[in-house]
Order: sequence, then C-alpha cells, then structure tokens
Amino acid sequence: MKIVIGADSAGKPLLDVIAAHLATKPDLEVTDLSQAGYYADLAAKAGQELLAGRHDRGILFCGTGIGVSIAANKVPGIRAALTHDTYSAERAAKSNNAQIITMGARVVGPELAKAIVDSWLASDFDPNGPSAANVKAIDSLDSAK
Repeated sequence: MKIVIGADSAGKPLLDVIAAHLATKPDLEVTDLSQAGYYADLAAKAGQELLAGRHDRGILFCGTGIGVSIAANKVPGIRAALTHDTYSAERAAKSNNAQIITMGARVVGPELAKAIVDSWLASDFDPNGPSAANVKAIDSLDSAK
C-alpha cells in the first residue's frame, strides 16, 4: 500500500513519529509531502496524489487536525476524517471510506497516534455494506458543486 503523509510546522513532530512507525511496516511505501506554506496547499496536493492513483491513502497533520481535514475535504472526490481515537479511525474507513485521516499534534499523543493509524490501516470499506448508500450520497455532493 502506498501512503502519502504531510504536515505543517505544528504537525511536524507527530508526523515524524508516525513516519518512523510506518517505516517499520515492510508492506507500506510512504511519501512525505510536507512543505513550507499553507496546509490547504498540502491537503490539496495529497488529495490530488490519491485521485491520480499514485497513492492509496493519506495521513495529514496540523496543530489540531481540523484545518487539514477541512482543506482536504474541499478537494472534490476526497473524504477526509479527523481522528482522535481508534474507534473514529476504524469508522473513518469502514463507514465513510475516508481516503485521508487527519490528526492534531497538539491534541493526540504519539502512542495514541500510532494506534489510530494502525486501526485505520487495518480497516476497509465494504462497498456492499450498510454504509455504502451514505458514501454514495456524500460523493454526489461533489458533482453538485
């Protein structure tokens, strides 16, 4: 699986922890898109990487996780979820087919962040499951713009 990660300056400390954690998993290829500038630009770049098929999933960080989540969700076709515990990470994948999760470095501690990432990566969306209609309805909002 190819994972894209990125952070602004506030999220960089937690990104470094997660990058090291992901490096221990031989089945993952990780690309860090962190750059100076606005987190909106970072989120747009990550979203475009996913939509182009160059990466499978993304993890973004800022101080609270809120800004990168809002910005990523502005990219048509992207579903990003702010995660703060393992259950929200699992449901981001299973119920919402979120291609991106976000976290706040000022909100989530390093060990919890590792568990959140592991929970999300271990969870998959069932396109025939009970949440499929909800995700389809979410996706239709992109075409309404």
